[in-house]
Amino acid sequence: MKLARHGLGAVLALALAGCAQEVEAPSDPGVCWHMVQQKTGKPRFFKLSQNQPDLEHCAANLEAMRSKFLRMGGGLDEVDGAYQGEFIFIDKRGVFTAQSLDAIPFPTLVRTGDGRLAPAGSGPQNSGP
Repeated sequence: MKLARHGLGAVLALALAGCAQEVEAPSDPGVCWHMVQQKTGKPRFFKLSQNQPDLEHCAANLEAMRSKFLRMGGGLDEVDGAYQGEFIFIDKRGVFTAQSLDAIPFPTLVRTGDGRLAPAGSGPQNSGP
């Protein structure tokens, strides 16, 4: 009987999780957002810049913010944001994007050997033997 109650509890927990409202990235045209995780676990969005022509320009603004904090002695190694309904995740490896917080982020811009950001797959090709 105890096992049946735990099984029912797990089913109810999964059902409630399915009903939980998914967080959506702001979709305002041309607006770049900085996303901060609150203690409650729900993210909060702060407007970083406007009139951005594309996701890459928004990512550049987020990267500039990350670099500025690092130069000031901060420990901000990762910055998250959003642009027109897509989530942006920036870390020391590069820029990754996803349609939802639950999705696996896709590499959009990667770091070159000197630390600059470049489109994924645009680096020098290794020639075979």
